[in-house]
Amino acid sequence: MSYPLSASIAYRYAKSSKANQTSFVSFINRFSVAGIALGLTALIIVVSVMNGLEGQLKQRILGIVPHIVITSEARNNTTSALTTSPINDVIAVMPYRETEAVVQSKRDLRGVQVHGVHPDQMKQHTMVANNMEQGRFTDLKAGSFRVIIGRALAQKLDVRVGNRLRIMVAGASVYTPFGRMPSQRLVTVSGVFDMGSQMDDKVLYMNINDVNRLLRDTKGQGESVRLFLNDAFDYLTTVNTLQSELGIDIAHIKTWRERQGPLFDAVKMEKNMMMLMLLLIIAVAAFNIISALVMVVSEKQGDIAVLQTQGMMPKTVMWIFVLNGLFNGIKGAGIGLVLGCIITSQLNNVLELVNSPLALAADGSGLPIDMDVMQIVSITGISVLLCVLASIYPAFKAMKTQPSQVLQNE
Repeated sequence: MSYPLSASIAYRYAKSSKANQTSFVSFINRFSVAGIALGLTALIIVVSVMNGLEGQLKQRILGIVPHIVITSEARNNTTSALTTSPINDVIAVMPYRETEAVVQSKRDLRGVQVHGVHPDQMKQHTMVANNMEQGRFTDLKAGSFRVIIGRALAQKLDVRVGNRLRIMVAGASVYTPFGRMPSQRLVTVSGVFDMGSQMDDKVLYMNINDVNRLLRDTKGQGESVRLFLNDAFDYLTTVNTLQSELGIDIAHIKTWRERQGPLFDAVKMEKNMMMLMLLLIIAVAAFNIISALVMVVSEKQGDIAVLQTQGMMPKTVMWIFVLNGLFNGIKGAGIGLVLGCIITSQLNNVLELVNSPLALAADGSGLPIDMDVMQIVSITGISVLLCVLASIYPAFKAMKTQPSQVLQNE
């Protein structure tokens, strides 16, 4: 019976009405609830936007950069092993070749990464194929010496589909009477993609057979193996499987982390710091509950003493104020949760209404937003927990009330 009584009294105090408390205590109580609600609303909005931006970055960057590449030294064993016993997270395996080159047009000269690929595999398993402005990967037929470039690179070189480029590879140079000459070839631009990433002006796609011929390796001895993963962020699981089950040395495994790891680490750190900052704001609002509850405890000393003389246990008194803080936390977190979800879902409309639209999504439609249900539930639970923790000290102080001393002073 003590728990329902504690909950009943705590709920009456949590309503913050002037009939139960002084106007000043009521104001502090409501102020703390409002602070929790606003802090949680801001946290949900910021985290959802940061998730969306991280997802866009993952799509744009890791849609171009290979998830995992196994070098040519371990190629033969890997291909046969993955064919007989595929790994769960690996959705496709493709022969792959990459080299650095210089590409020249009539207007400019640029350094690029030439990716030798199989057109059919790229069409099925990459985001680049879904972001083609002109052409398609099936145009990269062996022997055609056609290339697909990014829109940013096409603008810098001032070329269009059908124009020709000269590709020069220093790694396959030969000595001639005129000195050392790089391997070079005239190629035709057959397609343009636009991923909206910083890699758009650094990557050029060719058929892998054409790249082997450009590198004077017609037998493809230097080919690697490219693995397409279902979730690029879960690359460590695949790497561990390649090491433990297939016996591939870690030195022969190259992952996207080696190229783009610092960028994603910076984004993750920024998101975590924003979450920490906003959680501290919620913590400040939650600890305002301490002020309100301490005042309530001081104001209700006589009531507490009377209840104790009538047989209420000190533990029951403590639960009154703990539950009071819990009710305030639930009230603030509930308001913040509803407001945060509503504002986040309508954020682009709100920005457009105040004439401040932001076109950061891949399709230019506005802010990318990703509302993670489990993440929202977690931060809501943390907000409520902070309120409960903030109520422990006032509750402990109320539990230590001495009825004899209080009633003597009344």
